[in-house]
Amino acid sequence: MVSSSGSRVLFICFVITTMTCFVAMATDNNPLQDFCVADENSPVLVNGLVCKDPKVVTENDFYTWGLNVAGDTLSNKVGSNVTTVNVARIPGLNTLGISLVRIDFAPWGINAPHTHPRATEILTVIKGTLRVGFVTSNTENRHITKVLNEGDVFVFPEGLIHYQQNIGHDNAVVIASLSSQNPGVITIANAVFGANPDISADILAKAFQLNKNTVQELQARF
Repeated sequence: MVSSSGSRVLFICFVITTMTCFVAMATDNNPLQDFCVADENSPVLVNGLVCKDPKVVTENDFYTWGLNVAGDTLSNKVGSNVTTVNVARIPGLNTLGISLVRIDFAPWGINAPHTHPRATEILTVIKGTLRVGFVTSNTENRHITKVLNEGDVFVFPEGLIHYQQNIGHDNAVVIASLSSQNPGVITIANAVFGANPDISADILAKAFQLNKNTVQELQARF
């Protein structure tokens, strides 16, 4: 039998739990207005960007141009160029959870192994033939790879290391969509060997099973 004081405690716990459930049910992760155009001048920091007053929004907040222009693939050592269309370029993307990139490849150029910490990517080949792939998480580390031709589509799951390589003798072009207004990118080699300040060469030598001099040579390149 539960005492009267015990009953009161149980009742209070029930009330608190019920109130908590109602609070949780009141939240909504979906957009609650037609749009939330980013106000780039706001000093307020939130997870995303503050909404501009809808009354001053114009058609240009939802627009950009230039994806018909090929990116410069000759100014870097990997032979590719990524033209990004995210919330920084189209303020109207704020809160909509989507962005876009155009990737140009020189013959045998690569988009080096990298991850998008906040997005899944779906890629369509517009021109050329590419080898693409991603690696599953530890401990399997399975390498899933495929050769794509014009019109082919491939998906890279969120957060997994992936890459693309033009395996043709002509330039290649792809368009990719990502499930975030600001997906982020971590290029593995740059992050590991180009960290600022440097990650200790002793740590990297042990992690990559290399001698310290080789690690220092790699760090000097990034």
